[in-house]
Amino acid sequence: MNLRIRLPFALALSIAAAARPAAAQTPAPPGLAAIREAELRRDLFAMASDSFRGREAGTLDEWRASLWLAEQARAAGLQPAGDDGTYFQLVPMRRVRVSGASRVALGGSALTLWRDAQVLAPTDSAVDAPVTFLASVDSASLEGLDLRGKAVAAVVRAPARMPAADISLWGWRYTRSALAETAAPLLARGAAAVLLVSDSVADAQFAVLAAYNSRGSYGLDSAGVTAPRPSRAPVLWLPRRMLDAVRAPGQRLVARISSESFIYPTVNVVARVAGTDRRLKSEYVLFSGHQDHDGVRVAVGGDSIWNGADDNASVSVALLAIGRAFARQPGRRGALFVWHGAEERGLIGSRWYAQHPTVPKSSIVAVLNGDMIGRNAPGSAALLGVVPPHRNSTALVAMALDANRRITQFALDSTWDSPTHPEGWYFRSDHLPYARAGIPAIFFTTLLHPDYHTPRDEAARIDYAKLTRMTRWMYATGWAVANAAARPALDSGFRLER
Repeated sequence: MNLRIRLPFALALSIAAAARPAAAQTPAPPGLAAIREAELRRDLFAMASDSFRGREAGTLDEWRASLWLAEQARAAGLQPAGDDGTYFQLVPMRRVRVSGASRVALGGSALTLWRDAQVLAPTDSAVDAPVTFLASVDSASLEGLDLRGKAVAAVVRAPARMPAADISLWGWRYTRSALAETAAPLLARGAAAVLLVSDSVADAQFAVLAAYNSRGSYGLDSAGVTAPRPSRAPVLWLPRRMLDAVRAPGQRLVARISSESFIYPTVNVVARVAGTDRRLKSEYVLFSGHQDHDGVRVAVGGDSIWNGADDNASVSVALLAIGRAFARQPGRRGALFVWHGAEERGLIGSRWYAQHPTVPKSSIVAVLNGDMIGRNAPGSAALLGVVPPHRNSTALVAMALDANRRITQFALDSTWDSPTHPEGWYFRSDHLPYARAGIPAIFFTTLLHPDYHTPRDEAARIDYAKLTRMTRWMYATGWAVANAAARPALDSGFRLER
């Protein structure tokens, strides 16, 4: 990744000019010395240890991590700010997955789900049909074909729009797109089922994606009732070793696939430090990060626990350190801390909290979110929500840039904030639901690295000096917000590109 590009010159000048009046009024943050590298290291090695088994959303492992966070918050002097006087806010996450009772057989031989075949989307369907293997699935080869009532098999083809070079999880993205694009024209022509055999790229992703696909899909449950599950032609994904069996003449697919849906709760951990100003103490600056990661998955190099040290234990322990600083020296406004659950399942905890905050929504004056703040070059960082159309508060951005100029002096990379950046990084963390809800929001990060979403994201790989600086930057920005005479204003006309 390119960390050498700086803020566009004109943008930097305009924001710096906006920051200068505030800088003269903002006292030096008093809690910087309370943010200690040794405590961040201690906490991160605890939270990203194998004992929490990767903190997968909705599991007892996430709950155990939540209890640990709540106890650390209590010990730091933070008050509970969740539901019913606790540190916790339950989030009703609905999970839909393929039932373990599902059965698939090819040519009379039973296939083991998730090892020999994957069902790409939960469905309720029954298929008993001959297998037709297609050597090609381009539009010319499909012209005039009637596939109704047939189980159509093909090797996946490369997607028409390849993922950008060097994008994170390149093989995962390639495979998802290739499977969807290959299946679509076959389903459109009435196939009773689709069997997709891996090409070389997809085959390398088969075991990793089986761990995701077998878990099903997740979403917020707002109605409290089971949503109807569609009966549709199943799409099965087979590893490359199954190609000869699929191509053999006279094959028949017999499949009985059912799905199941249930509430699979996750949890937000919520704590606060009260403000000191009689007029402003009912307002809050919200510090945000997610506590979950991917849990126990496919072993890589003999390690099956995906600990998520940078993603996102780094910010989880940073929030504890910021909480200690505020507890020792509160600001005029209150400080609210939310460790969101199930970010990795689709920003579920933050989406729920933005809809159901435990304090009045109008009292949240700004959201300072962090995600992955402990890796890459020591002097580099990124702040998202700075470049239009992602910027929703010029005033909040000015405070963050001023804090960096005065306190931490990172060289900032603004390229990842661009709406044309292939990663779409702005849309992938917990500030997003708050920005959509009309709350000033920014996103602190040190960006992706090769260990992203692998078991190699371990506590021993964190740059703790950098993590300390990033924590102090978030704290200094929040301190400025907490003590400013006026809350940071929303920019008029804020509208995201998607």
